[in-house]
Amino acid sequence: MEGKNGEGINRRELIGSGVAAAGLLAMGPQFWEALARPARKGKSPYGPLGAPDANGLRLPAGFRSRAVARGLLPVSGTLYLWHIFSDGASTFRTGDGGWILVSNSELPTPVDLPIDPPIGNPTEGGASAIRFASDGRIVDAYRILSGTSSNCAGGATPWGTWLSCEETDTGKVWECDPAGRRKAVVHPAMGTFSHEAVCIDRKTGFAYLSEDDADGCFYRFRPKRKGDLSAGRLEVARVRRRGAVEWLRVPDPSAATGPTREQVSGATRFKRGEGIWFDSGTVYLATTGDSRIWAYDARRQRMKVLYNPKRILNPPLTDVDNITVAKRSGDIYVCEDNGAPDPFDIALIVVDPDRPRARPQVSRFLKLTGIEHGDPNSSLASEVAGVCFNPRGDRLYFASQRALGVGVVYEVSGPFRGRR
Repeated sequence: MEGKNGEGINRRELIGSGVAAAGLLAMGPQFWEALARPARKGKSPYGPLGAPDANGLRLPAGFRSRAVARGLLPVSGTLYLWHIFSDGASTFRTGDGGWILVSNSELPTPVDLPIDPPIGNPTEGGASAIRFASDGRIVDAYRILSGTSSNCAGGATPWGTWLSCEETDTGKVWECDPAGRRKAVVHPAMGTFSHEAVCIDRKTGFAYLSEDDADGCFYRFRPKRKGDLSAGRLEVARVRRRGAVEWLRVPDPSAATGPTREQVSGATRFKRGEGIWFDSGTVYLATTGDSRIWAYDARRQRMKVLYNPKRILNPPLTDVDNITVAKRSGDIYVCEDNGAPDPFDIALIVVDPDRPRARPQVSRFLKLTGIEHGDPNSSLASEVAGVCFNPRGDRLYFASQRALGVGVVYEVSGPFRGRR
């Protein structure tokens, strides 16, 4: 995901205003309910969604979409067969004014496909890339990671590499070259667990990691040398009263002696940590199991709830998944992991830089419709993943992971708003 440390408003003020935590003596469900002062439902700054376009996408006026890659078919203008089940993604600048989009392949996955021979072997997965010219034309496509399994999300580094995460009990983090010139490198020191996503604090070099498990944890990796993830200290978060976070060393990151989440007594559990993003000193963490978005203040080491659907009547966003922050506006874009019974949205959390203490508003930015995106109540239901912007911030990418049974990556362009 392109640049994880774009300039933005002071979200510590925005998230911290009005949070009632004083007087709480112990952590538990009541603690988190009292701590939460989530975003409220509001109108989109882009107006209502239009009728479905040729790709089944409902977009605001002035926006248009195109499919840039479909599983098992050659990427337009190339001979490269795109992987299936696209998931986490990011973009990277190129020297000619263009950019590279990288995308993971979440294989194997428990979905039956009418394909012979069958697919989904343990070593299938990995990641691919598409190179765009400065005008948006596709000029190349290729593989950047092979021989891995269930590559779900990940994150970009400030030094221009892609971290691809394996979502299995033996999953690891792989560092990839978006240009495909250098072989991918595995980083066992970052832990062996069901990895979902990772983000990097440019200032400190610390990596923050989510664990996609119903009883998972929130991790921090402190490299021995900034910019080098081959060695360092893996830590797990213990969230204490008033949201204060204590980081405790994980004794055995390899998980040879037991799951990393079980090694530290009192480690705080999160209900399926998925999307994660770093922006302006804040780590945003999406937990699918309770549809919450958390905000961790890296400087003050405090954690609060930014979005809680239980506080909103008919919430516009459920089953939160991949997440990104738009550099241009500071707005937060969130994918839905299915989101039944009203599925397949990308929601927008709008912040107001003129009123840093105002509560952010949540609305829909786009909606996927049509049979090509699957029945939300069936095993073939799709999910929305891999939301990210190109480096200029005028094109948004995302995947409908099982669209048409194999997955499609889309591009949306239009008048994305900037800062006022």
